[in-house]
Amino acid sequence: MMWPWPDHAGTSFQIYHRGGRYRQSSERRGERTVSKNPGGKKNPLLAADRADRNRKIFIQVAVAAVLVALIAAIGIGVAVKKARRDDPGPSPAIAAAANQNASGITGTITDNGAIRIGKPDAKVTVRVVADLQCPACKAFEEANGKVLDEAVQNGTAVVEYNVIAFLDKASSTRYSTRAANASYCVAEADPSKYVSWVSAMFAQQPAEGGAGLTDDKLVQIAKTAGYPDSVASCITDVKYDKYIQARTDEVLNSGIKSTPSVFVNGKQIQSSQELMGPGGLAPVIAAAAAQ
Repeated sequence: MMWPWPDHAGTSFQIYHRGGRYRQSSERRGERTVSKNPGGKKNPLLAADRADRNRKIFIQVAVAAVLVALIAAIGIGVAVKKARRDDPGPSPAIAAAANQNASGITGTITDNGAIRIGKPDAKVTVRVVADLQCPACKAFEEANGKVLDEAVQNGTAVVEYNVIAFLDKASSTRYSTRAANASYCVAEADPSKYVSWVSAMFAQQPAEGGAGLTDDKLVQIAKTAGYPDSVASCITDVKYDKYIQARTDEVLNSGIKSTPSVFVNGKQIQSSQELMGPGGLAPVIAAAAAQ
């Protein structure tokens, strides 16, 4: 509520507002009140404040948009990498036609990636976990390669070769992976020649710390072992690269701590004489076959 309160001069009046405050009017009797902001001009201070506030809002929105885009890009990148990592690539398989040979020796690929070579009715299973770059594996092959070959040929044992690739850092060309890949390539073509191929590969094992054998050399070793020219593209393309990495991880995560790791009918051989002594596995295989 407010009302006029004449002053003594009679030329102006005071207005009383609720709250007990007074304001002197600028209007005199008979005169029209003059606006303090003629023409409705905007207050420059308010306009500047509003512009500054809008600019800050724009910056905040822009930063938020960039962050959302960045997070989305990172998420997509992670998803793509995961998809690539989870993609196992092609899996090796030995066709029935490859097992048609006079020797009766057949080959299969087990669930853990081992190349199983031998006659179906063999009583003994020898599992060999090896890396073709591993010097100790070469020593084992030199001591027992012929024993294993004879056991396969005469039907006493089947041999499961888990050829893994954990020594890629021992060469500048990922030789372990390339050699393991060649292992699958030749096994697919003719499993009956596989044991001889393994012996040939260890006989020409390159020294650690170098470039390893070239792809052309791997193809040459395969041909010398009696394999056809058709294995060349599989070897040079490293066809089973991803499969080898996945199987290597599985084998190492299963508890294998070193190579060679050798098992006869599921029992690990720990004796250095049986592993590295000339013909050391022969009595072990014979004893297992007699049971």
